Amino acid sequence: MSATIRFVVAIAFALAAGGVWAAADPNKILRIASADIETLDPHQYNDSPSFDVLTAIFEGLYEWDYLASPTKLTPVEATALPEITDGGKTWTMRVKPGIFFTDDPAFRGRPREVTADDFVYSLKRWLDPNLRRGGDPIVADLIVGARDVIDAARQGGAKLDYDRPIAGLRALDKYTIQLKLREVNYPNIQNFLTTRVAAREVVEAAGGDIRERPVGTGPYRLRAWKRGSRVVLEANPGYRSVTFPESANPAFAPMVKEMRGKSLPQIGVVEINVIEEDVTRLLEFDRSRLDVIALRGEIASRLLDGNAASSALPCPSPTSSRSTSTLPTP
Repeated sequence: MSATIRFVVAIAFALAAGGVWAAADPNKILRIASADIETLDPHQYNDSPSFDVLTAIFEGLYEWDYLASPTKLTPVEATALPEITDGGKTWTMRVKPGIFFTDDPAFRGRPREVTADDFVYSLKRWLDPNLRRGGDPIVADLIVGARDVIDAARQGGAKLDYDRPIAGLRALDKYTIQLKLREVNYPNIQNFLTTRVAAREVVEAAGGDIRERPVGTGPYRLRAWKRGSRVVLEANPGYRSVTFPESANPAFAPMVKEMRGKSLPQIGVVEINVIEEDVTRLLEFDRSRLDVIALRGEIASRLLDGNAASSALPCPSPTSSRSTSTLPTP
C-alpha cells in the first residue's frame, strides 16, 4: 500500500481496540482526505490517489508485507508463495478456492468465484499496450510468447486478442497459473504478481464506464463516488475470513498484540474527501471533520518545527490520527 490512503487502510483495519469485535462495524466511520482520483480500473490507473483507493477494492495473488522487515512478498489470493523451478524461469501459483467477486449485474445473480483464468485475463490486461498505462514492456519481454501478442495489438489500430494463447502465461487448471520466462528477473515478476484481479464479463459489460464500475474481491466495495468531492467505501459483506497478520518487527508488537485474532476489516465505512491543499486538510482535522491526515512538504516541516499556520491549529505529527464521535472506542 501507500503513503496516504494505503496507510489509512491499515488504520481502518487497526482502529478497533479492546474486546473481541466482529468484522466491519457499520458504526465505525473513518474520514480521511485525498487528492482527486481519475479511475477505479485496477489496470488503467496512472495516479497514486486512484491506486490508493482501488487497493482497498481489488486484490491480487500477492501483496507486499509492510509489517515485515525487510518488506517481502506475501500470499493474498494465492495459497502460498510461488513455486519457482527451472532455475527461476518457471513460476507456478495456486489460487485459493472459494474467493468471490462482489455482486454485479454481469454475473446474472450468481456468485462469481475467482479462478486461474481470471488472473490470466487480468495479467494480460496489465500488459495491454492500448490501455491507458501503455502496458508493461519489461514484463512483456520476459514472458515466453508475450511479445508477439503485444506487438500484434499495436498494429493498425488492432486490439489485444485476449483469447490468443501466450505460452508463458496460462492456466493449467481451474486454480493453477504458470509463468514461463525467457530470463530470470525476480523484482519485475514479483511486482507483476501483485496485479489486481478483475472479471472479464464485468470489464466487457462496462465498456468505457469500467473506471467507475469497480468489481473486486477486496475488503471494501464502492458505495458512492462524486467526482471532485468524495469517495465512499463500505465493507464488503462477502469478504472471506481474514485475520490481522503477525509480525516479527518489534515496532509493530503493540498493534499486533491488540489486533491478534480479529477479523478484517474492522471499519464499516471509509469516507475519502477530496481536499488538495494541506492547510485545508489541517483545518478540517482541527475541526474534527477528518480522523487522519497525511501532510506533505512545507506544512509538515512547519508543524515539526512547531510553527503552525495559526496559533489555533494543533501541532500533530506529519501523519496524525485520533478517535472521534464517529469512531467509537470500546
